[in-house]
Amino acid sequence: MSHRVVVTGIGPVTPLGIGVEALWEGVLAEHVAVGNVTRFPVDGYAARNAAEIPRFDPGSYMERKRVRWTDRFSQFAIAAARLALADARFDVGTGADVGVYIGSALGGLAYAEEQHERFRAAGLEAVHPLLAISVFGGAATCNVAIELGIHGPNVANGNSCASGTVAIGEAFRAIARGEIRAALAGGCEAPLSPLVFGAFSIIGAMSRRNDAPALASRPFDRERDGFVMGEGAAMLLLERYEDAVDRSAAIYGEITGYGLTNDAHHMSSPHPQGDHNAAAMRLALAQARVVPDEVEAVNAHGSATPLGDRGETRALHAVFGRRTGRVPVTATKGQHGHALGATGAWEAALSLLAIARGVLPRTVNWERPDPDCDLAVTACALPIGPRIIVSNSAGFGGINAALVLRAVA
Repeated sequence: MSHRVVVTGIGPVTPLGIGVEALWEGVLAEHVAVGNVTRFPVDGYAARNAAEIPRFDPGSYMERKRVRWTDRFSQFAIAAARLALADARFDVGTGADVGVYIGSALGGLAYAEEQHERFRAAGLEAVHPLLAISVFGGAATCNVAIELGIHGPNVANGNSCASGTVAIGEAFRAIARGEIRAALAGGCEAPLSPLVFGAFSIIGAMSRRNDAPALASRPFDRERDGFVMGEGAAMLLLERYEDAVDRSAAIYGEITGYGLTNDAHHMSSPHPQGDHNAAAMRLALAQARVVPDEVEAVNAHGSATPLGDRGETRALHAVFGRRTGRVPVTATKGQHGHALGATGAWEAALSLLAIARGVLPRTVNWERPDPDCDLAVTACALPIGPRIIVSNSAGFGGINAALVLRAVA
């Protein structure tokens, strides 16, 4: 039996704000949450900008005891999960038929770095006693399950910058197949630490526009020079359509297709022709039974890296052909930065909000069109929202993931 899968709850924890309204209002107001790094010294770093969350109180979402037991990446996940459940007004019940699916590129690596510094300075006794169970990739999914009493499938993935999208897609599949009735799915990332941030700076992937941080992340712009690292999380509450209708839930939209591929080309550079990124979008469209001519907008990965945006442009041309220049493309990383595994979940959430609220956000910092990125990039917010959106993600290692999201008929 195949079930329709809808989204009834959104829980964002972002540099633009925490909660649905804060995120949406920040995006529409074209607020840019990018500034110089304040969390740690970056003297001597080539890249010195980040999208930080300045005021996050984990004690607002969990007991202080659990705050002491968790690191920032798990705390983001728990907060986002609680926000999504509250937004959906969803009761997990016994939790036996509800799943938790979370993607994170780095897991608790930044926390491990912090604890290693303590170890070097004062020895093993200075290390947090729960370090060993805080840093593994599945710590966030397990902490969410423990906090909320969810006993169903608990699935973590580390598929780099596509991992949030992969988590949503895998949860969608499980519900559609009838394995579970609902799931919390999304991504979380807490990568802002000296070594982790510095490692990405070393490989030249991040913007060096340090004198103008608000202008640093420039998706598809001719003068883009790299992404801006961010932090945060987003969780969606996915459930069977019939259950949502039975309980009179407000529905943001429906997930109808999911595609996942790999370039098998290079660890840090996407395939230059975008062939396998295009294949992921085609797989999602085929599952959704949607032809490219029916797609009304694309929420692009739009990382603002020179190679990434060019490759994604070619992938979109491969999918949409002559119609490419007429399909609106939005990319919001210029506002909230690139939180690696969390970003695909943010962008899926914004796609659903665009569908539900009738506005497609503009692409902030897109000022100088690039002939190599000849897309219909949104120069202003479009007041009449689309009904079918492709949300596209890509990540280091050549991972490509795409979702097809649409209004519920």
